Amino acid sequence: MALQNFEFCNPTRIVFGQETIKKLDDLIPATAKVLIIIGGGSVRKNRTLSEVEAALGNRQFAVFEGIEPNPTFETSMKAVEKIRQENFDFLLGVGGGSVMDATKFVAGAVHYKGDAWEIVTNGGSNITSVVPFGFVPTLPATGSEMNCGGVISRKSTNDKLPIHNDLLYPLFSILDPTKTYSLPKNQVANGVADAFVHIMEQYLTYPVHAAVPDRFAEGLLLTLIEEGPRTLNNPEDYEARANFIWAATMALNGLIGAGVPQDWATHMIGHELTILYGIDHGRTLSILLPSLMNEMRKDKHGKLVQYGRRVWELQGNDEEKIIDKAIAKTRAFFESLGIQTYLKDYDVDSSAVNKVVEQLNRHQLTALGEKGNISPEVARRIVEASL
Repeated sequence: MALQNFEFCNPTRIVFGQETIKKLDDLIPATAKVLIIIGGGSVRKNRTLSEVEAALGNRQFAVFEGIEPNPTFETSMKAVEKIRQENFDFLLGVGGGSVMDATKFVAGAVHYKGDAWEIVTNGGSNITSVVPFGFVPTLPATGSEMNCGGVISRKSTNDKLPIHNDLLYPLFSILDPTKTYSLPKNQVANGVADAFVHIMEQYLTYPVHAAVPDRFAEGLLLTLIEEGPRTLNNPEDYEARANFIWAATMALNGLIGAGVPQDWATHMIGHELTILYGIDHGRTLSILLPSLMNEMRKDKHGKLVQYGRRVWELQGNDEEKIIDKAIAKTRAFFESLGIQTYLKDYDVDSSAVNKVVEQLNRHQLTALGEKGNISPEVARRIVEASL
């Protein structure tokens, strides 16, 4: 099979490097009334917020604080109300993936007529206009800084669902690697794992002789394998940090997914584990991916062998052994980051299996994977193998 038909357009401007926050003055209209959206207090402690505020100069601005990890509909709607009441006309997300995802939802919800939860249940397709927005990311992982997607949770109903819309591309993102130096080690590890699985979701499918996306994806995987541990062990190693951040952005800006089938089952099942048990997103992916690789080894046989040979440099003619070793090396890589890769490590017992399957059925996620053949029963086996 050949490279599939595709259209690719990514309008987000990236400003990369040290001491680039001051460029906000050039990127945001001088007359804008800006709402800065943040999570907890980390951007205050590391003085990123004060740099942002200084760069805004004489513009009117205010700060909305309190976006949670796994951003919620409930908190995001408080920001929507503030914008509506006080007529902010530009949003600036300063923080990690949760802040960026929430900002996208908020931008699309401000002008929405009716119950804004419909935006989430419709996957973002019913967004028709947005408040302009940009980002100053402080956590590399999600790729949200250069794509048009996000994930929003609703605590009251145990929902965690994705949204996508071309209107949700940020106008710009300022990527200053030094603004991620103060991240806790576990968050950096989660970020490496998240970016790694983003790549795998677009790469580990079935071969379509997509030479450019494949080689690009393999290069990004190798970069994370090399630079991830280096970043963890030396938090202020600028070279390693810069390469990690750019790899994480490139992992999910649409480029390596152009013209190839995509999976995303690991993410969809992982979202259910996060909403049910509060396990960090990057860790649910690390738990599930090895099990999914093994369960779907027949469907993904060709790509698994290619992955083992090209990424892990595995030799020999026994392709089943190559696949076994590739799966083992993938799990070992996550564990080398300090991530535990079984549900038992998070005090989750076998009752999780039925709960996850129930959630998948409730969310109508019954035909996952690049071929639509990961049914709830297949997902059941994947979760069972992850216990």
